[in-house]
Amino acid sequence: MFKITKDTTFSFPPMTSAIKHVYDILMRDFKKVFGEEFIEGNNIKITSNCHELKEEQFTVTVTDDNVDVRCADELGVIYAVLYISREFLGVDDFWFWAEKEPNKRNMIIIPTGFYTSPPAKVRYRGWFVNDEVCLIGWSDEYPPSRQVWEIVFETLLRLGGNMVIPGTDLPRDGHHFDIATEMGLYITHHHAEPLGSEMFLRAYPDKDASYDKYPKLFEKLWEDSIEKNKDKKIVWTLGFRGQGDAPFWHNDPKYNTPQSRADVIRRVIDKQYEMLCNKVKNPVCAVYLYGEITELYEGGYLKLPENFIKIWSDNGYGKMVVRRQGNHNPRIPSLPKNEGGKHGLYYHITFHDLQASSHLTLLANPPEMVNDELDKAFDAHADEYLLLNCGNIRPHVYMLSLVAKKWNTGKVDINSFKKDFATRYFGDSDIIECYNDYFNACIKYGKNDDDRAGDEIYYHTARRICVDWSKGMDTSNALYWATGEIPFDKQVKFFKDKCEQAIKDFTRLVEKCEEMRKYVSNTVFYDDNIVFQAKLHLSGAKGLYELCRAYEYLDDKPRCFTILSKSMEEFNEGVKLLENGEHGKWKNFYSCDYLTNVRITVYAVDSMRRHIRMISDGPDFFRWYKNHCIPETERQIYLENTQRKTLSDDELTEELNKQLW
Repeated sequence: MFKITKDTTFSFPPMTSAIKHVYDILMRDFKKVFGEEFIEGNNIKITSNCHELKEEQFTVTVTDDNVDVRCADELGVIYAVLYISREFLGVDDFWFWAEKEPNKRNMIIIPTGFYTSPPAKVRYRGWFVNDEVCLIGWSDEYPPSRQVWEIVFETLLRLGGNMVIPGTDLPRDGHHFDIATEMGLYITHHHAEPLGSEMFLRAYPDKDASYDKYPKLFEKLWEDSIEKNKDKKIVWTLGFRGQGDAPFWHNDPKYNTPQSRADVIRRVIDKQYEMLCNKVKNPVCAVYLYGEITELYEGGYLKLPENFIKIWSDNGYGKMVVRRQGNHNPRIPSLPKNEGGKHGLYYHITFHDLQASSHLTLLANPPEMVNDELDKAFDAHADEYLLLNCGNIRPHVYMLSLVAKKWNTGKVDINSFKKDFATRYFGDSDIIECYNDYFNACIKYGKNDDDRAGDEIYYHTARRICVDWSKGMDTSNALYWATGEIPFDKQVKFFKDKCEQAIKDFTRLVEKCEEMRKYVSNTVFYDDNIVFQAKLHLSGAKGLYELCRAYEYLDDKPRCFTILSKSMEEFNEGVKLLENGEHGKWKNFYSCDYLTNVRITVYAVDSMRRHIRMISDGPDFFRWYKNHCIPETERQIYLENTQRKTLSDDELTEELNKQLW
């Protein structure tokens, strides 16, 4: 056996920026465990550029006297050091996000033996930190600070990731790209930012985003990005989408046929590739088959270069079909069909569609579905590339852990994974029952097995109902994705019925979580993760339910008003949950919740409440109080202007509730 103590020494290969980062990580972890920093020496010797090994590989040989670590390359060194941190020192991959610090030790015993790291299932694998959900606002800096990005990228590397899109359309003076490169990660690009270039309308806000009109301006943006990044580790994304993550023909409507649209995309790709090859030898290139691009490709209109990685995308909910956009939901399968060449995936565990996706809570579809969908993709040879839209880490540890196992090993026994997760993070495998119940409780809004709703459904639907209600609309086109083309009152009832069941299911889940809490070893992460998520769903369901119920009392506006107040109260519970989750290092974590946007939903319902009072209790704003709260004998003689102030909405609600319910 080999004994690690505070006196154990380490030797590292020559320091690159990436190796220096992982050196600092190991030094920090060693000090957490042993209370002191390690010193230079050869007890544990790490060597790089070992040519007998494959790319990114490392071996560990443990004898009684020393540990010899041999690594193929820079990433091999990084993975080897993080292996030592995890397997020797006991530092969990999600230690920061899951509140799981390593135990302090005087000695750690390592059995003698030999370990060879297996090749990853997926060659290029990593995260798209999309929209930087809750990472923005967590610190005072914008874009997010160096400290934020370093812990995000450290976690990705701990999970065996090697590739990242660090944020979406962030200012070019941010730290994100530089830190990712410093830490040894490949950079890849958002499909709306080909070659990593600046969006056209950012650079030229006074011009139409038309390649026909301004080809040289587009090409200058591409050229600048190629020149800046030509010496970095890049998986280059080529293609042509419009501004703001929308099809280019939204800005160029003359392209009104599938073939004309496909011709422009291919012409642009060919030009981008020509420019890239002039600066970079044998570039690794990829193109997204996303949304409308998949439809063009599957329709036979768009031909793509054979040597490109073709990236197939799920629908935002983990199902490998073309995504729904607005009310258009083609459900076209999104996987290669016995095609040659290399293929990969752009996969979501968080998504933003202003409909039913998840940001502050887990993906609503269960791990069994995610596991099966990724198996299908790998069986179809879409395993060269896996970019996971993670948005943030803290709410999504469960799914991030699962997908990392998939990209590392390919096959996962889902029942073992679930039990191991619960045991690792909560000390009891039975806690997984709370997660199982969570997925069963999420609203099932459609006929497809993946039509399950995350936190957005309560808040976006509530705001939509408030807007369309205030306009007196007969039906809301923006809700057809869930309800179909039915009148507005039936749309409201649809969501009321869905929320009524969700309230029952999430109430049971919250009660179960409270009961199971006595078995949990890590109550902080438990409360911040599954309990928080169950309660946020519950408060959202109650808020939307009460809003829908208020609409049913439209002919009785004082009662409608009080029910809207109840809706506000329930949505405010969500605000309180966010605030309670901002303890310790998480201070301000939810301050920039701009996508689900719990706080603005409270504002929307409050505005609806004011609207109802305005049209029925105005202009004196005393009629309801007089008609419902003053004794009948006093109503005809009471002089409101001299004897009583006008009540606030909350005060009026309190008085009306005493009389009307």
